[in-house]
Amino acid sequence: MGQRGNEKVIIVENLTYAYPTSKDFVLKKVNFEVHRGEVLAILGPNGSGKSTLCKSLNGLVPHFYGGRYGGKVIIDGQEVLNTSVSQLATKVGLVFQDPEDQISGLALTVWEEVAFGLMMLGKPKEEIRQRVEEAIRYVGLEGLEKRSPFELSGGQMQRLAIATVLALRPEVIVMDEPTAQLDPIGKFEVLSVIEKLANEGSTIVIAEHEIEEVAYFADKALVLFNGEVIAYGPVREVLRKVDELKSIGIDPPSVTELAHAIKKELGLEAEYPITLEEAVKIYSELLGVS
Repeated sequence: MGQRGNEKVIIVENLTYAYPTSKDFVLKKVNFEVHRGEVLAILGPNGSGKSTLCKSLNGLVPHFYGGRYGGKVIIDGQEVLNTSVSQLATKVGLVFQDPEDQISGLALTVWEEVAFGLMMLGKPKEEIRQRVEEAIRYVGLEGLEKRSPFELSGGQMQRLAIATVLALRPEVIVMDEPTAQLDPIGKFEVLSVIEKLANEGSTIVIAEHEIEEVAYFADKALVLFNGEVIAYGPVREVLRKVDELKSIGIDPPSVTELAHAIKKELGLEAEYPITLEEAVKIYSELLGVS
């Protein structure tokens, strides 16, 4: 993984929010921090508030949606409530669940789509060219620069959405279930890019329902249920709460569940693994198998 820093890039204090048309709060006194270079996985069943929390990090909540808002969200020293969405766009890049929601619809080609945000910011032509080429190369879309965004596969379109964000070079990348709409091939393509970003030290917040897909590169996890934080901390500590997670509809990684079952059945004490490779190593050592 990349270098983790001590600097707090995201500070969320008692965040509480309700949409204008709802009497119920979607988020209820949410608290957490993200340091520079960390990856935070936001977990929770559908309707738990994950998407709303993601939108609160780039100012769409409350600036775009309105509603009742309390608490503080501070991004790189700036409080979201006192900062415009356009100003926050250079600090927080949001990748939506459905890549078609991210595409402007005004660009004819992949190259133009990645350049669109930079042009809106008035960046110099040479800087735009350099940033676009870097972003396209990073997500592996070389050779598709002249293709229409709407001719891409789902995985390619989501990688394009990530490229449009990377071109802006934000401090934080927020992803709202970025693989939810994709087939297995598309998921693999997109997760490979996200893992690469994580390993190179990007600060990432990723909302996911299927924790197995991101657990192995996340540093911390936050679990939401009915808008409240019910678990928060290092990802391995959170995933040890197997029974609690399953009770609200979150399935930990299969090998973590297996380790939990083995502990219950046989009383074998061991660190809970997240990946199959870890499970093999841990139990081979525990059972004395070479």
